[in-house]
Amino acid sequence: MQQPPPGSPGKILIGFFSFTEVTDPSEHRSYNEWHQLDHLPEQLPLAGIAWGQRWVCTPRCRRARTAAVPPLDRVHYLTMYLMTEPVAQTLEEFSALGGELHRLGRFHELRKSHLSGPFDVLSAHAAGRVLVSGAAVPYRPNTGAYVVVEEATGTHEGAERTPREQSALLEVDGVAGVWSFAAALDPGRWRPGRRRVTVCFLDGDPLEAAGGAEQILRHAAGETGTEVVYAAPFESITPWKWDWFDGDDGA
Repeated sequence: MQQPPPGSPGKILIGFFSFTEVTDPSEHRSYNEWHQLDHLPEQLPLAGIAWGQRWVCTPRCRRARTAAVPPLDRVHYLTMYLMTEPVAQTLEEFSALGGELHRLGRFHELRKSHLSGPFDVLSAHAAGRVLVSGAAVPYRPNTGAYVVVEEATGTHEGAERTPREQSALLEVDGVAGVWSFAAALDPGRWRPGRRRVTVCFLDGDPLEAAGGAEQILRHAAGETGTEVVYAAPFESITPWKWDWFDGDDGA
């Protein structure tokens, strides 16, 4: 069996992200029911969407954040769609489907995305202990993700398109693989800015992995050309188990 070369994401070209806040604390259950049972399934039949997953930054995860610059400090959920060719058609159909679901009254209005749009895949790696290739890591069951958002600072050309050093993150207990993304050069109607996103796919306790990742981020603080504006653990979502924020204001 021939696997993709190290660092290659295989057929995936784009990661579409949405960092989402539920604006009414009483609506987390309805939001999860809508997204998991209606909204996400409707995206997967589109021609170029190869995978989709959403994670939750539970109250315990929010307390373990390393960085959360406003408005990303209000994020409760992260959705990621992995896209392949035909990318332009897929993004067009993706946008059109959202509009159609709005028209049909099948869109959750009490949510706000604080960062969304298409990101080019820069690299994909698996930890040495993991048998699958880096390209296969997102399809492997996970317990959550540790996610870092960085923003380019100053005029350092191309900083946001340089993958964060991954070898140290791959050695963190519970990290199964790491993918790096940069805001797409042609983002269409979305405005992701000069940002890059690093996703660590986890197969251990998200909070334990967050501790190891935080040490690496602090050690690398001041990296030329970028600033960490968000870094937090997220947990995987089990269908119909949506009680993380019951009795909690989500703060």
